[in-house]
Amino acid sequence: MKKRDDKPVVRERPITYDDYAQLDDGKRYELADGVLELMTPAPTPKHQAISFQIQMILTFGCQSEYFVFSSPIDLILSNTEVRQPDLVMVRKSKIDMITMRGIEGIPDLVAEILSPHSVKRDKQDKLRVYAKYQIPEYWIVDPAHASLEQYMLTDNRYELFNVYDRDETVRSDRLPCVSFTMGQIVDAVAGLPG
Repeated sequence: MKKRDDKPVVRERPITYDDYAQLDDGKRYELADGVLELMTPAPTPKHQAISFQIQMILTFGCQSEYFVFSSPIDLILSNTEVRQPDLVMVRKSKIDMITMRGIEGIPDLVAEILSPHSVKRDKQDKLRVYAKYQIPEYWIVDPAHASLEQYMLTDNRYELFNVYDRDETVRSDRLPCVSFTMGQIVDAVAGLPG
């Protein structure tokens, strides 16, 4: 947000992607329906390691068909809706939606890893937003319970398709290359704080 004489300028209109892209205060934000949302605190080491483990497994199993990205990367859903999911998968045939600005359009999968400060945002706000923009599959990873909730888009809303516990193999009909257990993920990061 621009400042004049060190005072914030009051905006009477929503913030747009262009306003968001000009921010340079060292903080991470998401743009939610034209409103800036500060993403603090930074993810814990365990959160980051879990994200890396899942990204590594997805990349290894799916790299012939998909690009797999981890946060921070802008998922530009509209001029006033810019999110930074923990993980994003985009089919290689849709490479044109990957630009210098980020991912501009609807990916095949988004995933969020729960943190104590993100539960409401991930389980309510983002669930609603990702469904509104027709993202076909949404995962919510719960490190505390070594589980993964898999939501599938049905009739313009998400339905909880499955909850994978520690030793159940995560699979997706829409993404047949996916195959891992939450046990693999949490065991790989055992001992890390967070």
